[in-house]
Amino acid sequence: MKYCPFCRTELRYKKIGERERQVCPQCGWVYYRNPIPSSAAFVRNSLGEILLVKRAVEPGKGLWGLPSGFIEIDESPEQACIRELEEETGLKGKIMNLIGVYSQESEIYKNVIIIGYRVQAEGDLKPGSDSEEVEFFDPECLPEIAFSSHKAMISEVLKERSET
Repeated sequence: MKYCPFCRTELRYKKIGERERQVCPQCGWVYYRNPIPSSAAFVRNSLGEILLVKRAVEPGKGLWGLPSGFIEIDESPEQACIRELEEETGLKGKIMNLIGVYSQESEIYKNVIIIGYRVQAEGDLKPGSDSEEVEFFDPECLPEIAFSSHKAMISEVLKERSET
């Protein structure tokens, strides 16, 4: 960011606490760079297989991941999760419960916060605009997963199952 969004003065760097931040010398507004929020859907079919999408876009193009994406300004994390599921897989979904919240470094966005939900889904599988393929996989035979946060989410759910 180059200019203050309130008074249009050019921002300057200033140490605030332990960090260098961009600050407006005119009105004192501070630019805080925050993580980008996203949601991910963890869906299993009646055979216990895990739904994955093969990514058609960067980051992770050509690799597999959970249906996921950024939360838009006018939606909740749950709404984003269900929207992304439908956009990427053609399935309609219903949130069952929260799996967890994960943080992942990103070359492009610096840091992404991923909110993972267990989702019950139905409909006909078909790849969407951000996915080349969509498929259910046996948990013992998963392809290479694009994101460490998705790997952690899958691992956490599989661990829960083995403990019960």
